[in-house]
Amino acid sequence: MQLVLASNNQGKLAELQALFAPLGVELIAQGRLGVPEAEEPFRTFVENALAKARNAARHTGLPSVADDAGLCVAAFGGLPGVDTAYYATRFGYEKGDANNVRALLEQMRGVADRRAALVSTLVAVRSPDDPEPLIAVGRAAGRITDAPVGDGGFGFDPVMWIEAFGRTFAQLPPEVKNAHSHRGQAAREMLRLIRERWL
Repeated sequence: MQLVLASNNQGKLAELQALFAPLGVELIAQGRLGVPEAEEPFRTFVENALAKARNAARHTGLPSVADDAGLCVAAFGGLPGVDTAYYATRFGYEKGDANNVRALLEQMRGVADRRAALVSTLVAVRSPDDPEPLIAVGRAAGRITDAPVGDGGFGFDPVMWIEAFGRTFAQLPPEVKNAHSHRGQAAREMLRLIRERWL
């Protein structure tokens, strides 16, 4: 089965390909098929993921899956949330993982409540007008470190301390991270839903 991944993020593609492997699903990045980026005007992960999945399905005629994910910081009322990818640009930095981490650590200087969660919402559709999209959510709770630790993963992994491991996501081997990450949780639930409803 082929599924279009409504993203061009290589880190996301690699993680999801590994997670979807048990189903025998081939994920194809939308850029390979000439799909333009979808508008993401919404304030929730699920609405943005649905818009991206429908856009990819509309342009390719194939079933598609989209991930909208972000960091929700307790002290900031859940922000940056859906604006996570562009977080650094709010503070005069260029878009990018390293700048996002830098901006976050600067904003959290002196903040005592360091609780945060990485949230991933996966939405899959069979067609652009699928009335019953599959929706899977994963949430990995932890706390923001004072400085980056580890060199694995991507995004906020170097500053996301996971208490159960006593490490950041960036310090974990990929298979351990994938088993416990927000995206790993959402992907396992999505695989269950695809098996139950599509296969």
